[in-house]
Amino acid sequence: MVLERFSPNDPREWLNRAKSNLIQAKGEKPGVYWEDLCFQAQQAAEKSLKALLLHRGVRVPYVQDLAELIELLEQQGESIPPGIREVARLTNYAVEMRYPGLAEPVTSEEYKMAVVLAEGVVHWVEKALVSGRGQKGTTRTQADIPCG
Repeated sequence: MVLERFSPNDPREWLNRAKSNLIQAKGEKPGVYWEDLCFQAQQAAEKSLKALLLHRGVRVPYVQDLAELIELLEQQGESIPPGIREVARLTNYAVEMRYPGLAEPVTSEEYKMAVVLAEGVVHWVEKALVSGRGQKGTTRTQADIPCG
């Protein structure tokens, strides 16, 4: 299934990419490390939060720290539900878990929790974008939007 593509400065495109990462995170198959799937879960959460920042007219920062992204949203007046705050735990999967030997292997339970957390933030951001909640209406050019 191919999603409709939007401009790189459109929050919907960032959310599409988040959904793509979430699908990959749920792709538990023989021979695939849970660490790699958890990285995809972290990416889904990160891109979702960045979609909401962009929706609010905030320049998307070059960071993978989910707690920092949540803090930026709060500074913009976004009310963060407690369950969404928990997604900050996925930050470790952005770097340490991607490479052999930097951390202990992920357990089945940790993997399942990573997917649940990522799924929660993707759905929360999707609802915010659909409702138009918090939209500032600021237009960004592609040059203003760093990847990260």
